[in-house]
Amino acid sequence: MIFEIVRQVTAHKMNIEEQKITLKSAFKNDLKVDSLDIFEIILELEERFSVEIPTEDLEDIQTVRDLVEYLEKRKEKESH
Repeated sequence: MIFEIVRQVTAHKMNIEEQKITLKSAFKNDLKVDSLDIFEIILELEERFSVEIPTEDLEDIQTVRDLVEYLEKRKEKESH
């Protein structure tokens, strides 16, 4: 579920087809996401998942899988 939402938001913000986005997709190299784009994607996801993603955490998020796993951990922490 989280992957589908990340993929949907990323595809919408980057104006690309959802099918082109996989867990292995690297934001910068594969999807051509720049720092402003990632900021907009993160803002949308923070709103959708009701979480806050600190800017310093973004350095560790290089791929779609990184972001999905990060959101899963955040949601898990918040549910406890």
